[in-house]
Amino acid sequence: MTAPTTTPSDEGVLYRLLRLVLPVTPAEVGTLGWSWLYLFSVFFAYSVIRPVRDEAGVAGGVENLPWLFTGTLVGMLIVNPPFAALVAKLPRSRFIALTYRFFALNLLAFLVLFKTTTGDANIWVGRVFFIWTSVFNLFVVSVFWAFMVDVFTSDQARRLFGFVAGAATVGSILGSGLTASAVESYGVPALLLVSTLLLEVAVVCSRRLAAKSAAMHKAAKVESEQLIGGGILAGLTNALRSPYLLNICLYMLLYSLLSTFLYFQQADIVDKTFANRAARTAFFARVDLLTNVLTIGAQLFVTGRVMKALGVALTLSIVPLVTVLGFALLGSWPAVGIAVGFIVLRRAGNFAFARPTREVLFTAVSREDKYKTKNFIDTVVYRLGDQVGAWSRGWLGAIGLGASGIAWVAVPISMVWLVNAWWLGRRQQAMAAGERPAAAPAPTL
Repeated sequence: MTAPTTTPSDEGVLYRLLRLVLPVTPAEVGTLGWSWLYLFSVFFAYSVIRPVRDEAGVAGGVENLPWLFTGTLVGMLIVNPPFAALVAKLPRSRFIALTYRFFALNLLAFLVLFKTTTGDANIWVGRVFFIWTSVFNLFVVSVFWAFMVDVFTSDQARRLFGFVAGAATVGSILGSGLTASAVESYGVPALLLVSTLLLEVAVVCSRRLAAKSAAMHKAAKVESEQLIGGGILAGLTNALRSPYLLNICLYMLLYSLLSTFLYFQQADIVDKTFANRAARTAFFARVDLLTNVLTIGAQLFVTGRVMKALGVALTLSIVPLVTVLGFALLGSWPAVGIAVGFIVLRRAGNFAFARPTREVLFTAVSREDKYKTKNFIDTVVYRLGDQVGAWSRGWLGAIGLGASGIAWVAVPISMVWLVNAWWLGRRQQAMAAGERPAAAPAPTL
C-alpha cells in the first residue's frame, strides 16, 4: 500500500508526527488513533485491578494458587460457548459492546461484594475475583485483537500493529501506577469503579473505530456488519480441521508452557539469591521497569519497520530463537544475571515482536475464525499451556531435576516452537498473497 500524493499543507500535524516513527498513510490516522485509545483503555482497566487480583490470590493461600489456575481454565471453557453464540447471532458492533458491558457489570458486582463482606466470605470473594480477572484479561484483549485483524489488512497489520501494541504498555504502566498510589487512600471498590468506566471508554472506541474502518474500507462496509453465523463450538472444530489454525494452537500452547517454565526458573533463582522479601520485590520491580522501557521503545519505533523488512516468518521466529538460546544459557550458568537478561529480552520481545506478529497470522483467515477460533486459542489453549507447564514442571522436579536440568528440557521444546513459528510465518505470507505454498508441510511432533 502506498500513501496518497499530498503536500505538507494537506497533511495534519498528527500525521506528520506519526510518519517520524512508523509508515502510516493519512487515511489510516483516524483508525490508528481510535485503535490505540481502545487498547490503552483495556490495559489500563486490567492493570488497575491486576494487583488486587494478585493480593487476593496470596490472601487465599499461596498453596491454593495452582487450583485457582485450574479454575481459570474451567472459566475459559464456560465463557467461550456463550461468546461464540453472540458472535453467530449479532453484528460485530453489538457483540463487542455486550461483551465489554457484561464484564463491566461483573466489576460493579465485585465492588459491592468487596465492600460488604468480611472474614472467610471476603477471602472466597477474592478467590472468585482472581479467577474472574484471569478470564477477563485474556478475553477482552482477545476480542480487541480479533477486531483489529477484521479492520486492518495483512499489509496494514505488518506496518501498524507494533505501534498499536504500544498502547498496552502505556496503559499497563499508568494503571499499575494509579493502583500503587491510590489503593491505600481510596480502597479497592474505587479502583473497580475506575476499571468499569474505562471499559465503557473501550465500547465508545469500538464504535468509533467501526465507523472509521467502514470509511477506510468502503467495499467491506456491508460485510463488516453482516452476521457471522456458525455454531457455538466452531472455534474448537475449525481449529482441529485446519493445519494452519492447529499450528497456531501449537504456537500458543508452547509459548504458554515455556513461559511457565521460565516463571518457575526465575522463582528458584531469585529465592536462592535474595534473602528477604524487600530485596525480592525490588528485583521484580527493576525487571518490570527495564522490560517496559525496552518494550515501549521497540513498539513505537522499531516493530513496524522490523516486520516490514524481515517479513512475518523471521519476525515471528525472533522470540522462539531467544528462548532456545536463553534456556541453553540458564542450563549452563543458572546465575541471576543470565536470568535477568533472558527474562527481559523474552518479555520485551514478546510484547514488541511476537504478539503483534501473532495477530497478523489471523488476518489471513475467515471472519468466523477471527472471532471464534482466535478467541478459543487466546483463552482456552493459552490457559491449557499454563496448566501443562505448571504440572509438568512439578513432575520434573519430583524426579530430581533441578533448575539446570529443567532448563535443558526446555531447549528442545523451544526448538520445536521455533520451527512451528517459521512455518506459520511462511504460510501466512503465502495465504496473504493468495498463494498455496508448494512445499511447506505442517510440522509434526
